[in-house]
Amino acid sequence: MTLDGVPIVTIAYPKTVRLVSTARLRQAVLVSLVDTADELAELAEIEAATSNRIVAETRGISGLASNELVYDVPHAHFINACFAYAKPREPNRFNGGDRGAWYSALAVETCLAEIIFHMTDFLARAGDFNAVVEYAEMFCSLSGDFLDMRAETEHGALDPDKARGYPLGNALAEDARRAGANGIVYPSVRHPGGTCFAVLRPAAVQSVRQGDVYRLVWSGKPAPATEGPIASPPSP
Repeated sequence: MTLDGVPIVTIAYPKTVRLVSTARLRQAVLVSLVDTADELAELAEIEAATSNRIVAETRGISGLASNELVYDVPHAHFINACFAYAKPREPNRFNGGDRGAWYSALAVETCLAEIIFHMTDFLARAGDFNAVVEYAEMFCSLSGDFLDMRAETEHGALDPDKARGYPLGNALAEDARRAGANGIVYPSVRHPGGTCFAVLRPAAVQSVRQGDVYRLVWSGKPAPATEGPIASPPSP
């Protein structure tokens, strides 16, 4: 089967890597605001009314049904959050404003190159190349049917210009999901030779576990220093 001339193939990778901000691995912010378990429960109830992830898990949100999400598996909240928190004003290459995706790669160097590109772009728009950010590895296994773009380097969805590539990528991802594919495997646009995955279904993200931490330091220039691995974060 093909979509827009791109084949759907069955793949199996026991270990892919995603980088997530270490801020998401720290103790819940609500804990520091209360003195008792009852107070924490009350604040958690307030948070539940406004958290996209919690709302999605309980009753679904536009573009994402609650029965698509995962429960009672390691790091389920990380997986679900990736799909529940999309950016309406800043879609990604293979997901739009009403549904997120789990992006990963075969090598952490590819993840770092992708993050450095987008973070540098953000700092350029802010007009200040001074920042320190830390990201932790989150490993997962992937298998099933994926749209295979590894030989489609000239496809419009892989255009380095986000204004041209992202709308085409979003449309292709929607077609792939409707066709029953678990996601898209594609050559990294920011790291030559790298392989990336855009996972379109929460249940396709399997066996998630934590790895090491990397630190990126911008010191007044567009090119950051990369430090790491520097530590293994505690489990949340």
